[in-house]
Amino acid sequence: MISLKSLANYLITGGAGFIGSHLVHALVERGDQVRVLDNFETGLRKNLDAVRDRIDLREADLADADAVRSACEGIDYVLHEGALPSVPRSVKEPRPSHATNINGTFNVLEGARLEGVKRVVCAASSSAYGNQPGFPRVETMAPQPLSPYAVQKLTGELYMQAYWRVYGLETVCLRYFNIFGARQVPDSPYSGVMARFTLMMMQGERPTIFGDGEQGRDFTHVENVVSANLLAVTAPATLAAGRVFNIACGHRHTLNETFNVLATLLKFPHPPIYGPEREGDVRDSLADITAANTALGYVPQVDFEEGLRRTVAWYREEFAG
Repeated sequence: MISLKSLANYLITGGAGFIGSHLVHALVERGDQVRVLDNFETGLRKNLDAVRDRIDLREADLADADAVRSACEGIDYVLHEGALPSVPRSVKEPRPSHATNINGTFNVLEGARLEGVKRVVCAASSSAYGNQPGFPRVETMAPQPLSPYAVQKLTGELYMQAYWRVYGLETVCLRYFNIFGARQVPDSPYSGVMARFTLMMMQGERPTIFGDGEQGRDFTHVENVVSANLLAVTAPATLAAGRVFNIACGHRHTLNETFNVLATLLKFPHPPIYGPEREGDVRDSLADITAANTALGYVPQVDFEEGLRRTVAWYREEFAG
């Protein structure tokens, strides 16, 4: 039985998106009050169909400061997932991603501050590390962002830390590493590699690996991210407020390895296509998750291969026929 004392009022920005919708579902199922703010530029209404009658859905843009502040009224905790994602997209079109990822984050912080929100948990990005030497990545490393997107997400981190230091608004930033899972959009040029590979292979098409395929990623199933966010909400301020934490599994898998596992699961008989490396892409990623474990109690619940099995099963059901 859920204790009424444990229930709270949450605002999830980008709540119709891939990660945001998983957070919405988890909180609704737990019995919390959930408000969603989304402009549906990248989020999908169908991601919220199953819980639509149990949430307060507000369609607005993060650039609308008044709408954002209004959405923060009566809220205990903000989970800030709203963003214009994708490194390649930010390289091609830096201005719109800047407006959403920097100005939008500022509006969230101001709204939260003015409305007395207890804590803001922000989706940050491992792209902040860039291609500097040294693995695994540790939060104390100096950032070396390679793309506008990475700069924007890093700027969001700095704003979060400043609002903690200056205004006492508790903030926690979670640097996500290569998140994948159900509901990730598979049919966009900016889609994550797992989603894109899975759908193409299901359709009998050979996916393209940019580079030699030996670049490694700390692939992290979305259920691990949900767990990390919920832990970040309740972690003691003395351990978590104003800090940045890596959220990953602490293991690296190459794109070639990923392709081979997916090919086995999908019984796909063809090799991939190899193309040139993409501008702004980070060559490798591998996280040290010690800090998140110590401060938040974070332990990955879904490993790489189990995550792939769950993801493939969802795409098979979603795109059957």
